[in-house]
Amino acid sequence: MTAKPFEVGVLVGSLRKASWSRKLALALRATAPASLALDIIEIGAMPLYNYDDEPHAPQPWLHFRNRVRAVDALLFVTPEYNRSIPSVLKNAIDVGSRPRGSSVFDAKPAAVISISPGLMGAFGANQHLRQCLVCLNVPTMPAPEAYIGGIEHIFDADGAITVEATRTFLDGFMRAFAVWVEKLAPVRTLLK
Repeated sequence: MTAKPFEVGVLVGSLRKASWSRKLALALRATAPASLALDIIEIGAMPLYNYDDEPHAPQPWLHFRNRVRAVDALLFVTPEYNRSIPSVLKNAIDVGSRPRGSSVFDAKPAAVISISPGLMGAFGANQHLRQCLVCLNVPTMPAPEAYIGGIEHIFDADGAITVEATRTFLDGFMRAFAVWVEKLAPVRTLLK
């Protein structure tokens, strides 16, 4: 019997429907190792986190928390805004990590890919996101790190990655992530 693939929730840090981050997430979903099933968890509809709203949490918060709770692992694909992560991604982290003691992120293995048109590949966003994940007890794959610069030049019209070096690197990254998830994902029942 073939093992069921690990469910990986993908959080895309950009709201634009045609964003480079979303294109990369879709390309990775199409080429991921068979042991990983990637699904984008939308984060744009959630109101800003406010603890005062917890007694009657908005439906988008509850939907997001349930989606994250149901996955085995997380993949973050994000651009960099002002040397940090976009506010929509930080809001998703805040919503999922609250109320205190009820984080839906706890102990889920994760990986981070940051992207940019510039050559630095959003190093600041990658490192800042990792800092947030450490305090949430999200074991984030330490290596290889993924900073993808020149993002606007790697896709064809259909969203496939055309730069051979980038495709090779991302294939290796995703294989490493599959090993990371298998090693750290919570024990699952055979049929889940």
